[in-house]
Amino acid sequence: MSAHILQELTVFILAVFVGFEVISKVPTTLHTPLMSATNAIHGIVLVGALIVVGVADPKLGVAFSFVVVLLATLNVFGGFVVTERMLQMFRPRTAPAAGQDGARKS
Repeated sequence: MSAHILQELTVFILAVFVGFEVISKVPTTLHTPLMSATNAIHGIVLVGALIVVGVADPKLGVAFSFVVVLLATLNVFGGFVVTERMLQMFRPRTAPAAGQDGARKS
């Protein structure tokens, strides 16, 4: 293993530990805004993946780039779906109007 790969692997492992520690300290009420912010970051990843597709080596690079674009798109879409579901949990429930609760009047 070259020194460069070992250095990058060390940075990655440290980033995982630091990220876990930071995220585990976030209060529950801030999870929805945090999800929205990370969706924006993943949108930037998607733009980067699209740029890589444009300059990829025609052999195997295009296939990998397509997979990266697909995964980034699913990540952004899934993040917005989860954020919307989380926001629905905080919306007040409306009471059914009189006579519209499904019961028949006799």
